[in-house]
Amino acid sequence: MSTSTALLDLTTTEYDYYDGDATPCHKDNVKELTSMFLPPLYLVVFITGLLGNAMVVLILTKYKRLKTMTNIYLLNLAISDLLFLITLPFWIHYELQRDWVFGDAMCKLLSGLYYLGLYSEILFIILLTIDRYLAIVHAVFAIKVRKVVLSILTSIVTWGVAFLASLPDIIFTRSQKEFFTYTCSPHFPHETARMWRQFQALKLNILGLILPLLVMIFCYTGIIKILLRRRSERKWKVVKLIFVIMVIFFLFWTPYNLTILVSAFQDFFFTPECERSKQLDLAMQVTEVIAFTHCCVNPVIYAFVGERFQKYLSHFVHNHIAVHLCKHIPSFLRDRLERASSISPSTGEQELSIEF
Repeated sequence: MSTSTALLDLTTTEYDYYDGDATPCHKDNVKELTSMFLPPLYLVVFITGLLGNAMVVLILTKYKRLKTMTNIYLLNLAISDLLFLITLPFWIHYELQRDWVFGDAMCKLLSGLYYLGLYSEILFIILLTIDRYLAIVHAVFAIKVRKVVLSILTSIVTWGVAFLASLPDIIFTRSQKEFFTYTCSPHFPHETARMWRQFQALKLNILGLILPLLVMIFCYTGIIKILLRRRSERKWKVVKLIFVIMVIFFLFWTPYNLTILVSAFQDFFFTPECERSKQLDLAMQVTEVIAFTHCCVNPVIYAFVGERFQKYLSHFVHNHIAVHLCKHIPSFLRDRLERASSISPSTGEQELSIEF
């Protein structure tokens, strides 16, 4: 049976790989290595990503910043990350036990949430880029279309498209007994298994790499031309956050996407060998860790790039966390915290939606 350990690996096959002399390709060393290092790494990703994205959702909803198209998309982006993250504890348990104990329904549900979070994140990053393009390059037209109602409608459509993109993974992923344990992985029809694996790899690369890259090149080319003409420092700040979000997305996800593609089409790239297959499995694990870490990064970007987000976060910490600690700290520190918590975020500035 397949010994690949990538979580919901798009290239998982039903049988072990055999090299030219029909010798089984054993990958016990790869499995031992991943079982040792992956669960702790995924646990760190889960905790930091959950706290960070939950804080983004909390700030946006508590301070009623959902009056602009940009912030509605940022909220949906954080929800996408959370959907992706809540599946990680189950995959961690699966990685540690080498046995899927949660049943077939949970296998399908969690794989659906996994891919729904992944594809919706990609699509909302694309929408955020288009939103910035309209706001800067077509400012008059943007005033007419960048409304809350349209933001909600496009968000609903985006979730629908993400669900359709995830549908094959939901349909073909199932729990199945193999020898003495249960697995949770894609099981494509035997006669079309290779075609489906290649289709899944192409879909991930088209939606997760080629489409966002084309949108980014088109939109930011237009944005930069306008900004160079206007020399507006404020507008440069407005576009900085979305640009950083998109560049970071490519840095974290491109190695994983390309590894998936090479693995699915490995017969076209090189002669199949057991050692090569092991190297691909190891590359899958390394790039997968990098890709998963992306869930933790967006909230950090908001904290360091979004000036207004920093203000709201500081206000929330002072009012809802620091105040409760006053009973346990010296009086001179308590006075400082109380003075700081009485200061609310500035409301006199013009709304800068990208900074919350």
